[in-house]
Amino acid sequence: MQRGFTLIEILIAMAIFTLIGLASTALLTTVIDSNGISEERFNKLQLLQRAMVTIERDVQQAIVRPVRVNGEKSNVVMAGGEVDGSDGDGIGFVRGGWHNPQFMLPRSTLQYVAYRLRDNKLERLYSNYVDNVIGFEPKTRVLLEGIESFNVEFIASNATSSDTTNRAEDERKWSESYQNDALPRAVAFEIVSRDFGKIRREFTLTVGNN
Repeated sequence: MQRGFTLIEILIAMAIFTLIGLASTALLTTVIDSNGISEERFNKLQLLQRAMVTIERDVQQAIVRPVRVNGEKSNVVMAGGEVDGSDGDGIGFVRGGWHNPQFMLPRSTLQYVAYRLRDNKLERLYSNYVDNVIGFEPKTRVLLEGIESFNVEFIASNATSSDTTNRAEDERKWSESYQNDALPRAVAFEIVSRDFGKIRREFTLTVGNN
């Protein structure tokens, strides 16, 4: 005599399959969310790496080339520290090595660049020409977002102390501002990111440029 499933057995089986489906759905949702978070984190890390490469390229190609300020001649080749228009520190200088294949573009290979913090965004300011007319507004490129603070420090190109020991200590001392007709020995960029915390990069400038 053949015996079928009772109603209770069918209901129990349906309940078991329902629980398995719910658990599978919850696990799949968790995996998808984790994958989305990982992808977002990876994209932010890529942006951070690109920003650091851009900063390193600019700083290590800095040259001794003053720019005109509001149309007036100046001897300053690098200026940094607290500046107007930035929510943190700022820095500005001229860099070389701006690629111009066979000089086909109507510009030189030099470029004035500056960095500032505005509305929690680390911005790179630049222009096609080193000396611009009065009232010219530079182009702006956002390198990083979610930046809580931006500080720039410098080690001067020479020391003022006559004592050898003190002079060596002075050469290792970081200062919060810089404005000179020679390039500093080193520049440090320090940012505090909401995603990655405190990041500090120190760059040594080519001695031959001083």
